[in-house]
Formats: sequence, structure tokens, C-alpha cells
Amino acid sequence: MTKVRVAGAGLLAAATAILAACGTASDAASPPNRTTIPSVPVPAGAAGLTGSPDGSTTKADVFGPACSPMPSRFLAVAETAGLLGTAVTVFAPADAALGDADPEPILRHHVIGKRFDAKGLAVAGSVSSLDGAGDPVKIEGFGENMTIDGAKILCGNVPAGNATIFVIDRVLKPKAGA
Repeated sequence: MTKVRVAGAGLLAAATAILAACGTASDAASPPNRTTIPSVPVPAGAAGLTGSPDGSTTKADVFGPACSPMPSRFLAVAETAGLLGTAVTVFAPADAALGDADPEPILRHHVIGKRFDAKGLAVAGSVSSLDGAGDPVKIEGFGENMTIDGAKILCGNVPAGNATIFVIDRVLKPKAGA
């Protein structure tokens, strides 16, 4: 039970780091608006309220649509497999890109046995995945135009524990004949 709680805490920390890092450039450029809103009691049945009746807040309440590029299914499987315990780079397909597919068979093709940041990946040009199948994973472009074997990076260069995570828009497949 303790192991599951620790794994869950690590996954939550990684997810929080990804969401924080996935803000838009306009988020960083615009100064914060600060408005003080007076505290007003609101009836429990008021329209527009979200959350649970017991007053707790869920991840969906906090993050809402910003979670759409989340790779939570993929990261949960990677963490369970013990792949996030060492210094690695993870190309995690967003849940929407993964669809109904089981992430376990393709897991090792999305993990690189060395921790790279975006600049390091661009300099390397290609990296070998943990599955060792076929040709290396090809890195093209720089910055916002970087692709991983043709997959667009939705959010990337996110440090999380021992991993650097790049959320991508599709599942990477080993080359034919690998």
C-alpha cells in the first residue's frame, strides 16, 4: 500500500510539473491581474458551482481543459514498470493520442536511457530507446519546431524527478523490420 501511495505521489508531482510548464508564452508575458474579491456566502445549490458536496476539490476542478495533453495513462504505466526511477528522457504520448491502446507494449520505445533536455536532444539528433529495436529515434528541428520521429511536442522539457518529460501528439512506432 505504501509503495502505491509513493508511486501515486510521484505521478502527481510529474503531472503537476507538466501542467505548470505547459503554460503558453502569453501566460508568462502578461502581468498578473490582481483583484480582491470579497468573501460572500453562496448557497450549496447555486448554479455554476463545481466540486464535490463535501467541499473537496478534484484535479478536474483545478486543471479543467488544460489537462487535455496529459500523458497520465502512459506515465502511470512507466512508473509502475520502474522506468522513472533512473535518469531518463520520456516521450509520453498524450492520453488522446494513446486512445484505447495498451501503453505497456510500446513503453520502452518511448523511454531513452539517458536524461536529455531539449537542447541536448537537438544536438544529439538521434537517440536510442530502451527497447533497442531498430533505428534510433530521430530528433529534428529546434525549440517549438522540434519533432520526435515526426511527432510534434505538445509540451516538453519538463523536469520531473529523475526524468525529463516531453508530451507528444502520437505514439512512436519502431521502424519496420526492427
